[in-house]
Amino acid sequence: MQKCYLDLILPLVKCIHTMQKYSIFSLARNALTGHKNWQQAWRSPPLKDQYDVIVIGAGGHGLATAYYLAKEFGITNVAVLERGWLGGGNIARNTVTIRSNYMRDESIPFYVKSVAMYEGLTNELNFNMMHSKRTMVDVVQTYPKMRELRRRQLTMDIYGSTYEQISTEELRRRIPALTGGGPNARLPVIGGMVHTDAGVNRHDAVAWGYARGADARGVEIHQQTGVTSLIRGKDGAISGVETTRGTVLAKKVVVAVSGHTTTVTETAGLKLPLRTMNLTAFVSEPVKPLVDVIVNCPDSGFYFSQSDKGEMVIGGAPDMGQSFRRDIKQHVFEDTVTAMLSLFPAFKKLKLMRQWGGHLDIAHDASPIMSKTDVDGLFITAGWWGGYKAIPAGGLTLAHLVATGRPHPLMAAFTLDRFKHLDFVMESGTTTAR
Repeated sequence: MQKCYLDLILPLVKCIHTMQKYSIFSLARNALTGHKNWQQAWRSPPLKDQYDVIVIGAGGHGLATAYYLAKEFGITNVAVLERGWLGGGNIARNTVTIRSNYMRDESIPFYVKSVAMYEGLTNELNFNMMHSKRTMVDVVQTYPKMRELRRRQLTMDIYGSTYEQISTEELRRRIPALTGGGPNARLPVIGGMVHTDAGVNRHDAVAWGYARGADARGVEIHQQTGVTSLIRGKDGAISGVETTRGTVLAKKVVVAVSGHTTTVTETAGLKLPLRTMNLTAFVSEPVKPLVDVIVNCPDSGFYFSQSDKGEMVIGGAPDMGQSFRRDIKQHVFEDTVTAMLSLFPAFKKLKLMRQWGGHLDIAHDASPIMSKTDVDGLFITAGWWGGYKAIPAGGLTLAHLVATGRPHPLMAAFTLDRFKHLDFVMESGTTTAR
C-alpha cells in the first residue's frame, strides 16, 4: 500500500520541483547570461491517444480547470486542446475588469471568492499578474438606477462584498475628468456608488500563469489542435474527441470555448439554452494619468479604465444580435462614444488605436452554466457575460465537479438543472444596462 501511494505522488513531486522559480534573483542571474537559459514555460509534448480528462479550450476557464484538477484533486493525465494559440481567444479580448458587485444571492459569494483568489494569484502561480485594486466607481444618472444599486448594496453587505453610496461632489472629486452630466444635461449625474474590491490585471499573465502551473503538475497543453467533433460510445456516454491531429479518447471531456460552446456540443447531438453575441471594446492612444479608478456608467452603457501604459480601455454594451463577428458595428461604436463624450467631453481629443470583439454565449437568465450535461462524461462552462473575473473560482468549482461528480456549493445554482425547473438566476445587473 505504501509503495503504491509513493508511486502516485513521486512523479507529481518531481514535476513540481522541476518548474523554474521566477524571482529577482533568477532575473539577475539570467541577465548575466543574456537571458539564454530560461526554462521553457510549458512543454509541447506528443499528443497521446488517451487521457483521463480532455479540456477543450486553452483560455482562462479551460486552463484554470486543468490547473485545479491537478493541484486540488491530483488528476494529472489531462490534455488541454486549443485550436489556435494558448490565450488567444476570449481571454485576450476583454477589458480585464475584476469585481463582485452583483445582485443575486447565488452570484455574489461566487464572485467574492473569485476576486479573493485573484488577489493571491501572483504568489500562487509565481507569475506577475500586475494586479491593481483600483476600485470601481459607478456614475449614476437616474433615480431608478440608484434604487437598483442601493438594493444591490444591501444584498452585497450580507456576503462581505464592498459597495457604498457617495454624493455627486465626492464622485466628481474622485473622477476629475467627469466634467459633463451637469444639472442641465439630458441625464444629469445624481451620485455614485463605489466598489472598493474591484481591480484589473494582465489577461496574458492569467493565461500564461495557469498554463505554466498546470504544465508543472503534469497537464499537457496542445496548441494548434482543433476539436472537430465529440465522440459518443455505444452507451451514449462521451468517449473522446476527433481533432485535426486524429482521435483522442477520454471518458471525461470539458468544453470551455466561450462563444463556440454550441458549435462543439451540437456535434454530440446536445442542444443548450445559449445564444452567441459580440461584446466589443476599443483602446485609445496613451495619455498622461487622468483616471485612477474603473469608471462605470450603467445608465449610459459604457465603462473604462486607464492602463499602466496610459491607454484608455473602453467597453460598451454588447451587440444583442446573434453574431460570431469580432469587429464593432458602426452603430454600437457610435452609441458608446456618444455616451462617453456626454460625460467626458475632453475625451473627444483622444485618438483610437485599436478595437476588438469577443464572443459571448449568453444563457437566458444572463448567468453562467457550469454543469454536467445529458451526455454522460461531458461537462460545460459557458454562458459567461464577463467571464474574465470568474476564471479562478470558475476553474476551481468546475474541477470539483469533474473530479467528484458533485457540484461545488458555490456553483450549485448554475447547473443546467435550473432550466428544467425554472430556477433562473436572473442577473440583470452586469456592467452595462443597455
